[in-house]
Amino acid sequence: MKAVRLHAARDLRVEDVPPPAPPGPGEITLRVTTAGICGSDLHNFRTGAWISRVSVAGHEFSGVVTACGAGVDHVAEGDRVLVDSRHICGTCAACRDGLGQVCAELGFLGEKIDGGFAEAVTLPARNVLRAPDGVPDDILALAEPLAVALHALNKLAAPPGVPILITGCGPIGGLVALLAARRGHEVSATDLNDDRAALVAGIARAEVMQLDDLSGRTIRHAVDTTGAPAVISALVDRLSPGGGIALVGIGHGEMILDPVKLVEKEVALIGVHAFGDELTEVARLLPGLADDLGAVVAERITLDQVPAAYDRHLSGKVTGLKTLIRCGAPS
Repeated sequence: MKAVRLHAARDLRVEDVPPPAPPGPGEITLRVTTAGICGSDLHNFRTGAWISRVSVAGHEFSGVVTACGAGVDHVAEGDRVLVDSRHICGTCAACRDGLGQVCAELGFLGEKIDGGFAEAVTLPARNVLRAPDGVPDDILALAEPLAVALHALNKLAAPPGVPILITGCGPIGGLVALLAARRGHEVSATDLNDDRAALVAGIARAEVMQLDDLSGRTIRHAVDTTGAPAVISALVDRLSPGGGIALVGIGHGEMILDPVKLVEKEVALIGVHAFGDELTEVARLLPGLADDLGAVVAERITLDQVPAAYDRHLSGKVTGLKTLIRCGAPS
């Protein structure tokens, strides 16, 4: 079968590989329908940060169950499913407390085990749940980043209806903006890329603004998807007192913050890593979000076109939010 495998930093290959092994106890095999390219995929490709083995890339995907191992009873052959990207141990203290996103052995599909940039994959059955009826495969592949966005909003815990600022209008920023607007928040968004900011504004009926525009406005809550120390510092300085900042971006560089500002302004910095139980909630939300989510998709490509798509993303030549890979025929 055809698959896209990451061998080392900047070494991504489209290859013909053997089909996945049949599912063992507690496992299922999927025919992958659609997968999405994530910013963390690009980060891993560029830096090699999480490469521990040669593996099929991709942690955002959906598919159809083609085989079930012994003991699997929550899905059946022929079911369309959403995929949980987290590879957890299930036994550590965090897992026992329902905090798989901070599992002591946490890894992700496409890293610890093979991921979804392939025609088929075998994975633990606990990583899938039945997809809602009537939702196209392209939209199902957005479930994982939607869960990340929803987790960021849930962790931020902004009071109903209050304004929220989104810094960074990439895929996660766009999805946070959409979900926040659906919850009744007044949403503002900022990004260095004017086209992306305008796209997110259209999806979420949001206002485009600059961080300097915060002066004189009462906005206490923000979600940062940039990970940029300068952006986070600016938010601490310029947000109105009494709120919080959910940090979901993966950035780099040294963060210098005056803790006295956090104390005097009562600003909470809230770390957000992957997601918790939000995928189940996303499954309920997807049918009502499908029309808006179509605008998130910038292009649809084949497995053969993935390396070139990585190059476009890393060179800044992609203006839309999400590139999807058609891994097989739509169901």
